Amino acid sequence: MRNKPTIKKVQIKDVTFGENVTIVEPVNLYECEIGDDCFIGPFVEIQRNVKIGKNCRVQSHAFICELVSIGDFCFISHGVKFVNDLFSLGKPAGGNRSLWRPTKVGSYVSIGTNATILPVTITDHVVIGAGSVVTKDIRESGVYAGNPARKLRSLGDKAE
Repeated sequence: MRNKPTIKKVQIKDVTFGENVTIVEPVNLYECEIGDDCFIGPFVEIQRNVKIGKNCRVQSHAFICELVSIGDFCFISHGVKFVNDLFSLGKPAGGNRSLWRPTKVGSYVSIGTNATILPVTITDHVVIGAGSVVTKDIRESGVYAGNPARKLRSLGDKAE
């Protein structure tokens, strides 16, 4: 006897869109808010209760989980992953959402390809390097990179 899988289709469901939003399918967007003049690339998932400000770009293969808010004029590069579950019990929290934690990204933040953002707060005017893992709040503007991400320099400084 053959088992039949449960098939769920990618979808755009119950999304609040601002004006002039561009979406490149396939995407999975549900119960979230996307501000004016945003671009959402293909193979992106944005989950419920996510809020994205105006003039943001979310590139392909990004994953933005519940409890994330992103300010205005942000760039989320290819393959960026947000995390809301820190496995505080040594395993996934599953349906126990009380163990999930929020992430707040300020405005004018650029997050490089394949970065991972744990539940943190990131201030305005920050650049996060490709492949970085952000494990702690970023309270000062600047360029951050590494695992864990550390401040390399202030914005406007010349690279040494």
